[in-house]
Amino acid sequence: MALARAAGRAGAAAALALLWLLVCAPGDAGCHLLTVADLFDRVIRHSGRIHSLSTALYTELEKHFPPRDNELRKSARKCHTSGMLTPNRKEYAQKIPREELTHLILKLLQAWKEPLSHFNQHIEHHQELPDDSLSKAKQISNMVHELKTGVEKVTEKMQSMGIISNSLNGMASSEAAGLSISNEANMMSDSDFIHCFRRDSNKVQSYLKILKCRIMPENSC
Repeated sequence: MALARAAGRAGAAAALALLWLLVCAPGDAGCHLLTVADLFDRVIRHSGRIHSLSTALYTELEKHFPPRDNELRKSARKCHTSGMLTPNRKEYAQKIPREELTHLILKLLQAWKEPLSHFNQHIEHHQELPDDSLSKAKQISNMVHELKTGVEKVTEKMQSMGIISNSLNGMASSEAAGLSISNEANMMSDSDFIHCFRRDSNKVQSYLKILKCRIMPENSC
């Protein structure tokens, strides 16, 4: 239990650190040192932590609630974001214009904010789950909110530098609103829900890496 609380504090500290680094005023100490590459590195690392947490939570949920029929469950699984056009292969994502790729990242994060909040409230009623699993669910929900804030700040930085246009303002939130709570998200098992989130969190991390490379090809990535 102490370990779970410590992990929770560590996750919260990481999220708050990311938020501080991205929203501090230009005149504050250290802010002038943050380049676009620095900001990208921070959100990419943050997205990596989210993906790792979701992988661990998915394994724990599978252990506590093993599927009775893998084939039936696999065929019934449908993520609430399945209707979004998200390239699964790197070469396809690399061809998407910068603005559209940025928009897609924000749209995916927005689409998971509300479902994760509801999931976090729901999973707290599973008394058979260890505190560590409940802590992971809460961390994921909080960290996705912080990641979206971070990506928005990176987007603003890119717009101010003329790297991408200003056409994205308000688009992701309005377009993803209809995906936030859906029948698919509400009717899925807990492990299937986290499986879907794990899939999308991996996409977000991959898209952020691709976007960074598209903007800064000198990094040889």
